[in-house]
Amino acid sequence: MPFSPDTWPIGAALLQFPGTRADGTDITDGDVDDWRGTLREVALAGFSHVDLTDSWVRPGDLTGSQRGDLKALGADLGLSFSAISVTRKSIIDPDPARAEMNLGYALRTMDAAADMGIPVVCLGLHRPLTPAQQRALWFWLAEGATDPADDDVRAAAVKGFRRIGERAAELGVQISLEMYEDTYLGTADSAVHLVEEIGLPNVGLNPDIGNIVRLHRGIEDWDEMLRKMLPYANYWHVKNYFRDHDPATGAYFSAPAPLELGYIDYRRAIGMALEAGFSGPFCVEHYGGDGLSVSARNRDYVRQILTAKLGG
Repeated sequence: MPFSPDTWPIGAALLQFPGTRADGTDITDGDVDDWRGTLREVALAGFSHVDLTDSWVRPGDLTGSQRGDLKALGADLGLSFSAISVTRKSIIDPDPARAEMNLGYALRTMDAAADMGIPVVCLGLHRPLTPAQQRALWFWLAEGATDPADDDVRAAAVKGFRRIGERAAELGVQISLEMYEDTYLGTADSAVHLVEEIGLPNVGLNPDIGNIVRLHRGIEDWDEMLRKMLPYANYWHVKNYFRDHDPATGAYFSAPAPLELGYIDYRRAIGMALEAGFSGPFCVEHYGGDGLSVSARNRDYVRQILTAKLGG
């Protein structure tokens, strides 16, 4: 293993931090004065690593000078960037102009990762939230966009990710494709097939099964999904949910949960990952409430399990 339990990168997601100032202007266009408060909160929560989630700041749209300033700010606060997560920018968006824009942004993000010394970029095929999802208490309770059952569109996803992966390989960056419902990464079988079709050693999977267990529908067993995907995993967003199903009415229930309390047994899941050879960074996520504090609790739980499984 490249890391010990104490040194394994466990990054804080920045999902709970807005990407705009109070006046609606874009924080990506800012400077260290705009970024310091968020990263200081992350550091004070006990984190040493951060997932540079681009719903907060978009690394691919920063200038070289801004990238240097952001990296230096993190270092001043004792923080390293373990990954960049690109959110809701599908390279096969049905709008051709947006798809091309998203592809260009993904390529620029590879350059940003290399420039900032960030080893992993996480990409996906999920698209922006629909109006119904924006109105829902939890966005996953409303139907979102779906990738079509179209061989040509799927082939375009493979071609686009291969192009991004080849650029990333030139720069020494790993690509991790995030599991997400109703996309070509929406089931374990489809996700594995997509990575195999891309066929590059630096392109793997982010087996984020939390995105699946929260759905109000029947799903594949979480451990079976992991069994299929973990041999391809090179990064991992970990989060958990309470989940229940009443067979008498057909009703489902889900809500965010701290990692050790929810439906997925992460003690078992992380053990499975280690047995499969997983050696990538973790990212701890949580929706709702004080997401940063729950993520810090999740971080400590993951590190406790790593210590139990690996010693130290």
